[in-house]
Amino acid sequence: MADSIISYRVKRFRPSRGEADYLNPTTKDMEKTMKRICLFMMILVLLPALALAETMVPGPHPKPLPSPKGMRMPAQRDMPSYTFTKEPTAIITNYYDYMIGSYNGLPLRVIPDAAGGGYFMSYHGRRQANSTRRVFYAYINHDDQGVLSVINNNEITSVQNHEGYCTTAVDPVSGKPFYAWHCNKDTDAENEVEVASDAFMAGISGLFNIQVAIDNPITITSPSGVTTENNEFIWPTAQIGPSPVAGKRRVYLATRNYVTGTHGPSENLMIAYTDFDGIDIETNVPLTWNHVTIPEMNQWNVDAQWRRPFHSLTTDNAGNIYYAGYHFATESDGSTNIREADIDVFVCPNYGQGEWTRISDYSWIPSWNPPGQQGSNNGYFVDENSIGYPDSVLVWAIANSSHLNASLDNLGRIHVLGIWTQSTKDGIYWPRFQVIKEFVFDPATQEFTVKDVFPQKHPDDTFNPCFVPWDMEAPWGTPEYFQADDGNYYLTVAAAGGGHPGLKWPFPHWDKTAHGELMFFHYNNVKITDANDKGMMAAVWQDSQRARWFNADSDTDYAAFANTPEIFIAVSQDNGITWSEPIILNNVETPQFSGIKPMWVYPADKVLFVGMQGEHKVGKLGFMFYNDFTWGSNAITPSYHNTPDGGEVMFMELEIVFPVGSTDGENTAPAIIRMLHQNYPNPFNPETTIGFDLPKSSHANLSVYNVKGQLVKTITDGNLEFGKHSFVWNGTDNDGRNVSSGIYFYRLTANGNVETKKMMLMK
Repeated sequence: MADSIISYRVKRFRPSRGEADYLNPTTKDMEKTMKRICLFMMILVLLPALALAETMVPGPHPKPLPSPKGMRMPAQRDMPSYTFTKEPTAIITNYYDYMIGSYNGLPLRVIPDAAGGGYFMSYHGRRQANSTRRVFYAYINHDDQGVLSVINNNEITSVQNHEGYCTTAVDPVSGKPFYAWHCNKDTDAENEVEVASDAFMAGISGLFNIQVAIDNPITITSPSGVTTENNEFIWPTAQIGPSPVAGKRRVYLATRNYVTGTHGPSENLMIAYTDFDGIDIETNVPLTWNHVTIPEMNQWNVDAQWRRPFHSLTTDNAGNIYYAGYHFATESDGSTNIREADIDVFVCPNYGQGEWTRISDYSWIPSWNPPGQQGSNNGYFVDENSIGYPDSVLVWAIANSSHLNASLDNLGRIHVLGIWTQSTKDGIYWPRFQVIKEFVFDPATQEFTVKDVFPQKHPDDTFNPCFVPWDMEAPWGTPEYFQADDGNYYLTVAAAGGGHPGLKWPFPHWDKTAHGELMFFHYNNVKITDANDKGMMAAVWQDSQRARWFNADSDTDYAAFANTPEIFIAVSQDNGITWSEPIILNNVETPQFSGIKPMWVYPADKVLFVGMQGEHKVGKLGFMFYNDFTWGSNAITPSYHNTPDGGEVMFMELEIVFPVGSTDGENTAPAIIRMLHQNYPNPFNPETTIGFDLPKSSHANLSVYNVKGQLVKTITDGNLEFGKHSFVWNGTDNDGRNVSSGIYFYRLTANGNVETKKMMLMK
């Protein structure tokens, strides 16, 4: 199986499959019966919020294949048991226009037990359909009878200035909250970022200390000296960490740049920070805000290329600041994708006052293209000419994950949950094939790994580096087919119990016709908690696949799920080393959700450890989400429901018994520094092309060896720049003599890694 990328120029041709020849049936090609259609997504900039939508282009995709119905993939891990310690409870009736909480943070935060326990939360919305959007808070704790109840809940401000996208942080010492949001409170066109510190506890009326932390517009100067004006920093994310000032803590507000423009300039970052203690909040001491930007991202802001980052802020106890996530890059036309390392961690030591360093790598996980039908030499995934892509241009890559957040485990590692989709690195992707993974960054080694969260590949699968929906049953590496009513055999893309292509497709809006392509393709509210002191974590996302099967695919077996998104909750008891099968909550199989349509789910920032049940850790986890009454309160007005009638902001809490995980790393994909491509053509005569990608500039040695391990040819040995490289080997040795037919190995040594692949010369 080819495991990386070759030049896009060869994608129109079907190469010899070399090592993977055995994957393809050799029987006579059968007549194609599947029509290929192209889905082109229009990028609609309706709101600043929706400007976060991806620009990857959906690839040509066959029609949904018939398959057995009514079953999900069998579990590969233990599913946690759980009980409701607080059933879904309405906080407020609400009319909203997009999301209800933070873009890249968690608006629901745990209050330390020493400060009284419970939760603080923030959200935005409108009390009436025609009112101005406001920011609200809520304090949730046990009442006099010990019942978890909303103690206080109201607007933070009395001024209606279109507030939104609020975030929350809680002081770990005093237990007092900070709320931050953006709004337009003055006469210019740009939004400001406001912050409120709040002194209330246990239902005592609060004393809000509201300040402007970032006053737009802002002028930014790049390292090259180019200046941009009217930069508007919005979508704040709040984090609290240690401070270099004795007795203080430091609160950080990370904000993203939004400048009107279809494909530029690139978005960059601003962080506002200040030092405080509990007394400062109690006495409403004015806070002094400092501001920093990341020079490399400032340069992005003025480059001709367009880069859009999706990152979030987290901090550790040593004063390091991490801005972690991913980005995509295109030329200035917004459609020509740039191949470059796409997952990033920006690190700043010394409490945000040091220099920023970017560590980056590729999110790509090798994939492969099974035949479109039994006996076919054409792949299932095809280009605009209906020619199957070669294995070497297909990957799983992170996409559609704009609303991610970054978390920290007890091992000092950074976790970012996201959606990986079947893609080419040139920006073509197949939205039916999306799965939940995370990348983990270890600051100690500066290494990235990508882990399956859900679905997870079978532990016996040694063929695929991660979950592959068209190859879930033995023999591994051999696609399965089924015979359809038309007599032809088609690829079973959802094996092991059946189901539709895509198997698990996380998106909140089930009706493509009503909600348009934009909302159809862009669900991205995947969230992950920090680890508590026991190493317990939770990953939370939404899934509406079964609803889609009924509404879009007209599959009556799923009629009961026509009006239900599902909340998925996977947990880890070992700092994310292993993940459980997810808990699934919906209004069909979960009595507590009867009549509820859960949308935009946010977990609390931590699991609360409550004790042990045998060898199992037990914890409580709070959730904030939205119950949309009729799918009428979203950014795009549905054609069938022009008058939004709102919904409810909801809170719930689960007590979860965590499964005991293993530490064998079976759900971890190989290290993702995959530089070396499969040669093309293979087999070859008289010459072949060998390509590789360098994630950073380095010394690189590419050499050819025979089956005895003897050096045959040194193709290149020297310093090379970051990016894509290719070399031609003409079948000669270092003395210029032609070598004989047979198997040869080519080896790349670069960036401290060694990769080897085999090829065949046939004369």
